[in-house]
Amino acid sequence: MPSHLIVFNKPFRVLSQFSAEGDKSTLADYIEIPEFYPAGRLDFDSEGLLLLTNQGALQHVIASPDFKLPKTYWVQVEGEITDDALIKLRQGVELKDGLTKPAQAERMTEPNIWERIPAVRYRENIPTSWLTLQIREGKNRQVRRMTAAVGFPTLRLIRYAIGPYTLENTAVGQWNYIEPTDNLLKEVTQFEEQRKRKTASPNRRRPSEKGQQRHQGNKVSHGEGMARRPNGTKSTRRPR
Repeated sequence: MPSHLIVFNKPFRVLSQFSAEGDKSTLADYIEIPEFYPAGRLDFDSEGLLLLTNQGALQHVIASPDFKLPKTYWVQVEGEITDDALIKLRQGVELKDGLTKPAQAERMTEPNIWERIPAVRYRENIPTSWLTLQIREGKNRQVRRMTAAVGFPTLRLIRYAIGPYTLENTAVGQWNYIEPTDNLLKEVTQFEEQRKRKTASPNRRRPSEKGQQRHQGNKVSHGEGMARRPNGTKSTRRPR
């Protein structure tokens, strides 16, 4: 039985969605598994790890910053990254939408990875350098804005890991089934239990109360609607 979770190595300039948008490439060009959807997103001009699942609770836990799955990025920046810049990234950077949480930031040697198409523009008089950056939040285009704020614009951005899941053994444009870790399954179980408790709340409006509430215009139902996702899936083989 295939897993409910897959890892995909998203190429540059591919949308993190299956629906068409103009002439842009989408996940549908690479993944043909029914009922699987991204858990989170990765920008059109970023590359690397994207997790997809066919279970709503699993999708929520992976995508939500509340569950604190760290995201690790390999970042190529313009210029030789300085110690001062790394310290600022570690302490938190002031952006327009607030101060970022402390991050893990270290220099790294240029990774042995696939060529990007098109390649990063080469400028003879301006060197580039690489760093690894790990964050636990998800502000819009956060990594790019963080490196720019400390004086080193991002040239290439690759997400290498989400929690324990990495790009190892997954070539660019390819995907693999993976098994959820015990910790992730525990988080999913806790989330589902919390959701059930909310659904079973005594304040939730019951069908039998509808007639009574028609005559009580000053009362408001405090029930919550909970969207459900289909969790059926069909067995499929990984493309070679």
